[in-house]
Amino acid sequence: MEIEKKDIRSLTKEQLRDFFVANGDKAFRGNQVYEWLWSKASHSFEDMTNVSKETRAMLENNFVINHIKVDQMQRSEDGTVKNAVRLHDGLIVESVLIPTETRTTACVSSQVGCSLDCNFCATARLKRMRNLEPGEIYDQVVAIDRESRLYYNRPLSNIVFMGMGEPLMNYNNVMKAIDMITSDEGLGMSPKRITVSTSGVSKMIKKMADDEVKFKLAVSLHSAIEETRNHIMPFTKNFQLPELREALQYWYKKTKSKVTYEYVVWKGINDDKASIDALVKFCKYVPCKVNLIEYNPIDDGEFQQASDQAIDNYIKALEQNDIVAKVRRSRGKDIDAACGQLANKS
Repeated sequence: MEIEKKDIRSLTKEQLRDFFVANGDKAFRGNQVYEWLWSKASHSFEDMTNVSKETRAMLENNFVINHIKVDQMQRSEDGTVKNAVRLHDGLIVESVLIPTETRTTACVSSQVGCSLDCNFCATARLKRMRNLEPGEIYDQVVAIDRESRLYYNRPLSNIVFMGMGEPLMNYNNVMKAIDMITSDEGLGMSPKRITVSTSGVSKMIKKMADDEVKFKLAVSLHSAIEETRNHIMPFTKNFQLPELREALQYWYKKTKSKVTYEYVVWKGINDDKASIDALVKFCKYVPCKVNLIEYNPIDDGEFQQASDQAIDNYIKALEQNDIVAKVRRSRGKDIDAACGQLANKS
């Protein structure tokens, strides 16, 4: 029976160095291989040209590199690029490149499917198959950085964890991926250019604060009325608003980093004055800004885009209370790639 080989990217640099010493080689060989794996994002031992053929063969015999493969790439009329990403075990996730005149943003996935049950989200209709490994998250960013350089002649500038999955339900792997993305031995990106979006897992928001993370936090709120929020996202019955409020206050106290609320307005669900008033009140608990998101309907069911007037009412009320609010238009509609509502079309 063939023994399943370990993914070499699960090893730390120290473990790699130890492996080479244990196999009669010099410790610095581990540094060389580590650089190929992360800084150069190599997907093959054969690429490692400053390592002897014998050493490459030894690595091949002992390890695999479970890299992703961009299976299908679609480009929208507005410049958005959607990748269907095939993992080593054949499962598919999606990632999206979102360009503006001044930046390109990668929207990446953290799970195959999702643990949660948001009624408006296409990904929630897929059961959670597994968490993504740090290298698989990292590879999505590398792929989008290459596409950004190819199509827009500039490197990737920002990353949002708003693709498939709830990042805080895959906490350790997401943190390891961000460590490598921001490390000088990885992609060297500033953590201030990274936003992790959660549906409101309160205890993990507190853990991030305790871990003194440097990236930004976004919360998919969608309603500051408990009953409405529970209807939109049934799992939030376990993470109710008072608990979320306390976690966010703890976050701000520890990090001094503003929270962004992601907020979709739907017709007949949260487009009334009571919903607006509740959001304004909730926004006063911690320094924040609000992204009002245009909805990309996934069918002709209950969740439909609210009127422009309803969005304007939200903007007016928020601005009157000195709360920064922006409307985020749905991108890549012609390829069905609205970041944060990624539909798996495989």
